[in-house]
Amino acid sequence: MTFMDAEPRTPSPATHDVTNQPPPLTPYDASDDVALLEGLRREGAGWAESDLRRLGLRAGGPEAQEWGELANRHEPVLRTHDRYGHRVDEVDFHPSWHQLMRVAVAEGLAGAPWADGRRGAHVARTAGGLVWGHTEAGHGCPTSMTYAAVPALRRQPELAKVYEPLLTGRAYDPGLRVPTRKRGLLAGMGMTEKQGGSDVRTNTTTATPTSEPGVYTLRGHKWFTSAPMCDVFLVLAQAPDGLSCFLLPRVLPDGSRNTFRIQRLKDKLGNRSNASCEPEFDGTVAWLVGPEGQGVKTIIEMVNCTRLDCVMMSAALMRRTLVEAGHHARHRGAFGARLLDQPLMRNVLADLALESEAATTLTLRLAGAADRAVRGDDDQGDERAFRRIATAVGKYWVTKRGPAFTAEALECLGGNGYVEESGMPRHYREAPLLSIWEGSGNVNALDVLRALTREPATADAFFAELALAHGADARLDAAVARLGSGLGEVTQAGARRLVERMALTLQASLLVRHAPPAVADAFCATRLDGDWGHSFGTLPDGADLDGILGRALSPADG
Repeated sequence: MTFMDAEPRTPSPATHDVTNQPPPLTPYDASDDVALLEGLRREGAGWAESDLRRLGLRAGGPEAQEWGELANRHEPVLRTHDRYGHRVDEVDFHPSWHQLMRVAVAEGLAGAPWADGRRGAHVARTAGGLVWGHTEAGHGCPTSMTYAAVPALRRQPELAKVYEPLLTGRAYDPGLRVPTRKRGLLAGMGMTEKQGGSDVRTNTTTATPTSEPGVYTLRGHKWFTSAPMCDVFLVLAQAPDGLSCFLLPRVLPDGSRNTFRIQRLKDKLGNRSNASCEPEFDGTVAWLVGPEGQGVKTIIEMVNCTRLDCVMMSAALMRRTLVEAGHHARHRGAFGARLLDQPLMRNVLADLALESEAATTLTLRLAGAADRAVRGDDDQGDERAFRRIATAVGKYWVTKRGPAFTAEALECLGGNGYVEESGMPRHYREAPLLSIWEGSGNVNALDVLRALTREPATADAFFAELALAHGADARLDAAVARLGSGLGEVTQAGARRLVERMALTLQASLLVRHAPPAVADAFCATRLDGDWGHSFGTLPDGADLDGILGRALSPADG
C-alpha cells in the first residue's frame, strides 16, 4: 500500500494539557501593601491615599505593564546626524517610554512636590514612586534627577525663577526646543568623568567666564550623563576659583543647539530603557549655579534627594518581585501541595516579606524626614540631622540587599523566573544599579563616617530616633547599646560593618514601633540576635510565618 492509499487517520489528542502553571499576575493592585499605606498615613501624607490607590491599579494593569516590557525591549537609539549631515545628537525612544514618562510626570513623581504646599507632599511622591516603580525602573532616572535639581537650582534665585515653574509642573513635553517655550521641563545631570568617577573634585572639564555675568563656556568630556534628551543639565566643571556647578541647556535662548556631542550611549547591564551617554562639551554655554568653587556644596541637597530615590526604587523592586513570587507560589503545586503551603517555601517568602517591609518602612521614614526638613517643620534641626545620616545609611543597606532579594524571588519561580517573558530577569538586572548610582557602597559608608565625625548632631539625631523604641524589645536595646559603645573605635576599614549595624538597628526600631509583633519579633530575632542563616528562608522555627505572610501578601496571593 502506498502512502496515498493509506486510511485517513483520526487526529491524535494533544501530547499534554497545560496544567500547574500560574495565571498572569496582571492585573493587580500595586498599592495593595499594608506597610506602604500605614507608612503613608504615619508620615503625614494620608491625604494622598486615594490617588495612590488609583495609581496602584494603573501600575499593575496590563497597559502599563506592557509599556514597561516594550520600553526595555526596544532600547533607545542614538542619532548623531540628520540625513543631510547636520549634527543633531538626539536619542529616539519607543512610544512606551513616553507613555511611562507622561504618567509619571502627571502624577507628580518628578519635581511637583517643590510646588505643593501640603505637608507630606514629598512623602506622597515617594509613595507614588514605590507604586509606579512596579512598571519599570529606567524612566525613574529622569524623574528623579528633575526632582533633585530643584533645590540645587535654588542656589541661584534668578535661574530658579525662570526654570523652577517648568521643572515642578506636571506636563511632559518631549523634544528639544527653547526651554522657556515648553510646557514642562526635565533635568539631567553630568557629574562624573572617566578619570575620577565618584571623586568629582578630579574633574577636568573647564569653565571659562564670558563677558556676560554668570555665563561660561565649558570644554570637556563627561563619562556618565543621563538622560540626554532632558532639557537642562546640572554639571560640574573647573572654574577659575575651583569646582563649580552649572546649568546647561540643550537648546539656547535664541533657538540654536548648544554643543552637546553625544559620543556614545552606554551599553549597560540593566536600566536598558533609559539612555546614559558620554557627551563632549566644546564651547558649550552654561550658567553658574551657586558661587564659584562651591560646586560640591551646591549639589549636596541634590545628592540627598537622589539617594532617597535609590532607596525607594530598591524597595519598589523588592515589593514587585515579592508579589510575583507570592503569586507564583499560590498557584503552583509541587509534591502534593501548593508551593505556598510547603513549609520551606513559606519560610523563604516570609523572610523576603520581612526584608521588603523593613525597606518600605525605612523609605517612608526617610521621606518624612525630608519633607519636614525642606519645609522648615523642624525647629530644632533634628529631622535635618537625622535625614543627613539616615539617608546615607539607608542608601548603603537597602540598595545592597536588592540584588540578593531579587535573585531569591526569581528562584521562587524556578525556571519560569529565568526566562525573559516572566519579567524577573529585567528586575534582577536592574537591582545592582541602585547601589552604584549616586555613590557606591564604599562612598556611602565613608559619608556616614564623615557625618559622624564632622557633624556630631547627626549621631545625636540617629540615637534619638532609636530611643523612641527603647524598652519595647530587649534584643533591640542590646543592639543599640552595642552600636553606641562601638562608634568611637571605627576605622575606615570597618565602615561597612558599622553602617550595616546602623541600618539593621534603625529598621528594627521602626518595625518594633510600627509593625505587628509577628514582623518585629522575627526581624529582631534574625537581623539583631543572630538566629538566622546566611540566605533567605532561614527564619527560626518559632517565627510566626502565618502572621508575616498574612500581612505581606494580599488574599488573592494567599
